[in-house]
Amino acid sequence: RLRPVESGGGSVQAGGSLTLTCTLSGYSLGNRYMGWYRQAPGKECEPVSQLSAGGYEYYGAAVKGRFNSSLRTSDSEATVTLQMDRLKPDDTALYYCAAGWLTGGACFAGTLDAWGQGTQVTVSS
Repeated sequence: RLRPVESGGGSVQAGGSLTLTCTLSGYSLGNRYMGWYRQAPGKECEPVSQLSAGGYEYYGAAVKGRFNSSLRTSDSEATVTLQMDRLKPDDTALYYCAAGWLTGGACFAGTLDAWGQGTQVTVSS
């Protein structure tokens, strides 16, 4: 199956910033969605953001106002970035990128065409 390439994770102190990037090659997004989920140890998966080329935007309540996502598409590639500012220790998690007919506000729900292996974000206090 298609596998997006995720990058940009790392370690940062609270208050800092990181930018995650996810690129899915050989894929035409069309009217579908790309988004980010996160999973921290011992916690439920949490939807972070979801975008469509048509202008739809969703951000989880915990990240709204601090995270901003953008989407770039072509006939053969789709890239979604996640700019994370004013990071908190609670943002520490494995962040996954996904693409397809995603169901808003839920993790890995809907009809997924592709999802990544995750990139780790660690925020220290």
